[in-house]
Amino acid sequence: MTELDIESEYPPISEQLEDLESAREEGRRKMDWAAQHMPILESVREEFVAEQPFAGERIAMAMHVEAKTAMLVETLAEGGAEVAVTGCNPLSTHDDVSAALDTHENITSYAKRGVDDEEYYAAIEAVIAHEPTITVDDGMDLVAAIHEDYPELIDGIIGGCEETTTGVHRLRAMDDDGALEYPVFAVNDTPMKRLFDNVHGTGESSLASIAMTTNLSWAGKNVVVAGYGYCGKGVAKKAAGQNANVIVTEVEPRRALEAHMEGYDVMPMDEAAEVGDVFLTTTGNRDVVVEEHFEKMKDGVLLANAGHFDIEIDLDALDDLAVDRYEARDGVEAYEMADGRRLNVIAEGRLVNLAAPISLGHPVEVMDQSFGVQAVCVREMLENGDEYGPGVHDVPDELDKEIAEIKLEAEGVEFDSLTDTQRDYMDSWDHGT
Repeated sequence: MTELDIESEYPPISEQLEDLESAREEGRRKMDWAAQHMPILESVREEFVAEQPFAGERIAMAMHVEAKTAMLVETLAEGGAEVAVTGCNPLSTHDDVSAALDTHENITSYAKRGVDDEEYYAAIEAVIAHEPTITVDDGMDLVAAIHEDYPELIDGIIGGCEETTTGVHRLRAMDDDGALEYPVFAVNDTPMKRLFDNVHGTGESSLASIAMTTNLSWAGKNVVVAGYGYCGKGVAKKAAGQNANVIVTEVEPRRALEAHMEGYDVMPMDEAAEVGDVFLTTTGNRDVVVEEHFEKMKDGVLLANAGHFDIEIDLDALDDLAVDRYEARDGVEAYEMADGRRLNVIAEGRLVNLAAPISLGHPVEVMDQSFGVQAVCVREMLENGDEYGPGVHDVPDELDKEIAEIKLEAEGVEFDSLTDTQRDYMDSWDHGT
């Protein structure tokens, strides 16, 4: 790989850990477990190993570096790519997995858990220094850094993929401003991502992480879900399934109506603040829970975020209100108010299903589907990149179906196909009453 002359020389994870061999062994153990339950990536990897579609390419990745993501990273590397990877959240990396990845001859991993802002962006710069021809992002920090700081690299970039809701929002805003200068697939917006990763993945993993971190039950609690997009729907559905009373807050009238007709209580956050026991934000926007809400909350409430960035809960305002602040449990910070109420923030308000101390992220089977889509989108971008101009692009439907079919075959599930007559009927307009 050629490297740019950048100001920050950030070392790979292998140069940052003391007991490196033990870390690598434990990371590989986690990855081997995940691999057993990822038949889609196994199938895609076999194809990539045989065909080497990424030979000569350099893939830059900013992702949640844990065991499941590692299988995607290795799949791309086994397809011939040289891969440089770092984290997309300061608290979501598993150092042992990062170390295991860094042993691969085609992979350099800079991801490390618990980095500060300066180190976080220095690691992104180190990835960019590999002069990527493809980017794979989760949250868009990598794409933004390239456009803002290294625009000279853009001509050499064929395209990219974006994994998550927040990243796609940012990309579309960038595209609307005419500032996105290479094509990026909105992987988040494809059915195989939204219907499974966002609903089942976010719902199950967020609730499991909170329960394990706090050792508290969901049954009978008033759980306030902020936002009723796909992630919010998943959280609400899973919380209701564990006998919680679900309250939804929304700003979009059709989603608010949908939540109402699904049987949930719908109200403004100003009202929900008075009755909620647990508050879980899933909006991707900022300032969802703010000072006026903290002032109304009950003693002992739990505050957590399932959105990508730590801006949904206004922690600065909460800190200003607090007269004391202390660690109530691992991963739980208690903010004590002047009147004695304690408001408990989980995982520093960061992505709770990955940033809490014992969080493991989405279930393996769910991420197998999402990462399968990512992998074939990278293949598509390299094979047919000339067909996609700068901007955000939907994932081609046939690629999404390809991953669904691999999953169904692996599960032993058979399904129907249209007959020629049915296909003709669906494709025509002149069949009347």
